[in-house]
Amino acid sequence: MRKQVELPNGEMISYQERPGGDEVVVLVHGNMTSSVHWDVVLERLSEEYKVYAPDLRGFGQSTYFEKVAGTQDFAEDLAMFLDEIGEESCMLVGWSLGGAVAQQFALKYPDRCKALYFIASASTRGYPFFKTGEDGMPDVAHRLNDLEDVEKDAKTLMVNGAYETGNHALLRQIWDAAIYVHNRPDEERYAKYLEDMTTQRNLAETYHVLNHHHVDVSGIEVPVWISWGEDDLVVTKQMTEELRADFGDTAAYQEFKQCGHSPLIDVPEELVSSMERFFAKVKRQEESV
Repeated sequence: MRKQVELPNGEMISYQERPGGDEVVVLVHGNMTSSVHWDVVLERLSEEYKVYAPDLRGFGQSTYFEKVAGTQDFAEDLAMFLDEIGEESCMLVGWSLGGAVAQQFALKYPDRCKALYFIASASTRGYPFFKTGEDGMPDVAHRLNDLEDVEKDAKTLMVNGAYETGNHALLRQIWDAAIYVHNRPDEERYAKYLEDMTTQRNLAETYHVLNHHHVDVSGIEVPVWISWGEDDLVVTKQMTEELRADFGDTAAYQEFKQCGHSPLIDVPEELVSSMERFFAKVKRQEESV
């Protein structure tokens, strides 16, 4: 069910709600996507769980009146979103950018986050944005620090240009090369995803806030599960190891084989099974307290 709520800050958040039991799961999407890309999880996750999938500010059908300055802005929106839909707490699932948002949320609202499940999450130490070189590849010797430079970078201009002109062919080329390295969605689903990508209005700001994202998660005490695809070309093994090191030995880890940056498409059944095992474990721990 597609719904929307207005936040106290004036932003309108569009979201999908999948009815279920008393356990609440919130799915936080990544960059270049929205709640639309969670369809495979919404279709498969046990009806034991009530599931919400919001479009972050500036993505999908949500508004973008005020520019985001940091991942904390997304986290604050998420807290207000929960207030408006009447949910006190939830288990959070964060994919890529969504993982960084979930980290911020768990830090700022520890009583509202019952568990964290990361899918190819951004590192706790940020996702660097390097200047695009003349060869079209990232120049790792030149990390961009100012939003204005990110806005003018060739990569940003290329993707925003594809958004503005509805160039689905270019977006498909990017995703086929970087995201869908093993499997691809069926044509109907892929067409829906591509159209959804063009709704993003905050690409440069999202690159920028990820570039400067850095959090100390040592105080987070909820159960944590970190998953990552062994062939991920977007979130590197090093970034994932940073995430694991910062959360410590208490965080469970799962590495999906034959999987890139989208376990939702490469290994959907394995992903959902993993999520359900984790959620069930969290529930058992709650009941034993």
